[in-house]
Amino acid sequence: MATGIPKAKGQASAKSAKSDSAPGPSINIKLSYEGKASELAILNTPPASLVRDASVGQSGDAPNRLYFGENLAVLAALALDPAVRGQVRVVYIDPPYATKSVFQSRQQADAYSDLLEGAHYIEFLRARLILLRELLADDGSIYVHLDDNMAFHAKAIMDEVFGRSNFRNWITRKKCNPKNYTRKTFGNVSDYILFYTKTSEYVWHRPVEEWTAQRAGKEYQYTDDKTGRLFKKVPIHAPGVRNGETGKPWRGMMPPPGKHWQYKPSTLDEMDARGEIYWSPTGNPRRKIFLDESKGVPVQDIWLDFRDAHNQNIHITGYPTEKNPALLQQIICASSDEGDLVLDCFAGSGTTLEVAHQMDRRWIGIDNSPEAIRVMHQRFAQGLEPMGDFVNPKKSPTESDPDLFGSSEQEPDAVFSTKHTPITDFEMWKQAK
Repeated sequence: MATGIPKAKGQASAKSAKSDSAPGPSINIKLSYEGKASELAILNTPPASLVRDASVGQSGDAPNRLYFGENLAVLAALALDPAVRGQVRVVYIDPPYATKSVFQSRQQADAYSDLLEGAHYIEFLRARLILLRELLADDGSIYVHLDDNMAFHAKAIMDEVFGRSNFRNWITRKKCNPKNYTRKTFGNVSDYILFYTKTSEYVWHRPVEEWTAQRAGKEYQYTDDKTGRLFKKVPIHAPGVRNGETGKPWRGMMPPPGKHWQYKPSTLDEMDARGEIYWSPTGNPRRKIFLDESKGVPVQDIWLDFRDAHNQNIHITGYPTEKNPALLQQIICASSDEGDLVLDCFAGSGTTLEVAHQMDRRWIGIDNSPEAIRVMHQRFAQGLEPMGDFVNPKKSPTESDPDLFGSSEQEPDAVFSTKHTPITDFEMWKQAK
């Protein structure tokens, strides 16, 4: 196994190689393109003029808000609201993917256009990210969901807006079952989520997967003689040389070359006295990690269990690019607490908002598509419906329907989820024309 070179030994060679080495992580890289506005210009975006629609949602003050309007102008307006600016704990957005397509809902109504590309798309996303940064709390997080069209460009932009040091993960999600491609490529079954925080201090609840008997048996293969508890053995040293206590001898032995003890010798003595050190027949110490002290398997950055709707038993709205609610549950749980504010400015089918509501978070949703607003209102009132192609869908208001955002009656032959609880504690706002 390779080990790091101690700083003192590596300084000379590092200096001599400096001119030939690649730029270090302290070097800031920025995308340059035509039409790139200054941050100041974006922060001075004219705010939307917003009017309350009292016919929808709660008549009095409500903890949640849904905005029908162009999200850049609405975000600029929210940046002037002290109840929102610097108060958002989690932002999740699933923006257009620069596909040059127009997407339709289950009822074949135009849901949204995804026609921007190249520099226009990058600036479109960057402007919104800058305003979202202003809305985030200092301990807040942002998750941006994209595919391979623009994810790599977005990474450079997010490094610029949030700082490279605040990049946390490039998450790869399995989005669908394997495809039977006819073109000469590997099957495309993944998309990506870029996870950044506003600062180095942020809310974090590490997600874990529950142990299964099979998985636990493979990893925790040893039984403690005195207690009968299952445990695994891990090293008590770590890479890197230290000159302090963790670099000193313990029980007459030094750490392996190029490494240091993970704990001070006095702490290792205490751990050994508690029976937490395993000694091999050759006198090699290892730390015992007990199964009953583990909350589960920490989630890594490849997510396989959050596919989009893929069978007839799944309930959906029918809105294009609708995401798996369990995906949003994991994100919101990891980066927020009950009562925190969650924001999605590409709200679409409303999955982020409904999941946040179920998890006792406050939420703000924004979308400029009449079809998205209709779908969200229907979802809040009546829930989801089975995915099957031959399910009789709910009645859809026409474009001329004056009650576009009002309540609609459930069709007697439609099939709905029986677990839905209507969401009514929200305010509806519209951007004035």
